[in-house]
Amino acid sequence: MELRQLEYFVAVVEEASFTRAAARVHVAQPGVSAQVRRLERELGQPLLDRSGRGVTPTAAGEAVLPFARAALAAVAGAREAVDELAGLVRGHVTVGVLPALATQLDVAGLLADFHDAHPGVEIALTEDASDAVLDGVREGRVDLALAGIAAAVPDGIAAATVTEERLVAVVAPGDPLAVRATTTLGALADRPLVCLPRGTSVRALLEDAWARAGARPRIAFEASAPPVLVRLAARGLGVAIVPESAAQAPDVRAVPLRPALHGRVVLAWRADGPSSPAARALLGLARERLVSRP
Repeated sequence: MELRQLEYFVAVVEEASFTRAAARVHVAQPGVSAQVRRLERELGQPLLDRSGRGVTPTAAGEAVLPFARAALAAVAGAREAVDELAGLVRGHVTVGVLPALATQLDVAGLLADFHDAHPGVEIALTEDASDAVLDGVREGRVDLALAGIAAAVPDGIAAATVTEERLVAVVAPGDPLAVRATTTLGALADRPLVCLPRGTSVRALLEDAWARAGARPRIAFEASAPPVLVRLAARGLGVAIVPESAAQAPDVRAVPLRPALHGRVVLAWRADGPSSPAARALLGLARERLVSRP
């Protein structure tokens, strides 16, 4: 019994076709058929029913299938373990990031340094709202993410804090609010507001605070980048509510909210850990570079 026979058998079952299986394993169809028949002869039972429009496993095939998959997984695991031991991290890793964080946290520098250390790893970067990238982590489509979290870390996800900072109301210098030491969300209820869109942690944090205060905000503008919100506020188009670090422009005034609201950016990964050596290596580098120290 050979591993390639098991590989071809599993491919035929999963594709329900010798033609599609052959394309999947990059072998001519007669070669796939011949190897599967040799496996059947060795086991003494037909493993596939070829009589219908599609190929389906027989009872014997159903019994053999989990063992074939386990054998292939064991071989892949052995190769992966050897690669890790030798420092030959290969594979593919996908990173999700909130667009506003990509520049702020120098994600490009992080990925470039990782690529220099592990040139065999293929890296993919996707930008989206925090809710979307965290869903990607939970579902296994994203290996690790940089995202905002409004409250508790979602189920199925582990996270480490990268930054935490208070939210401020940003206005033009001539705005009456500019001379205030603090303000409340209630005091802003009759003002046009400039906010991050739904799906971001800051917006979720604000909506929760508005609901608890019984306030009905007037959202005049939405943008996914805090610097854009600040520029809108500088031109007198509304009160922007952003993390304090985004409000450092000379032509605006930042007024802290009372009671204080704090936005948190986290490095997130699946609670059961990244599945590949490449993802584990990148997570280690990201934690070393980005995670806040106590």
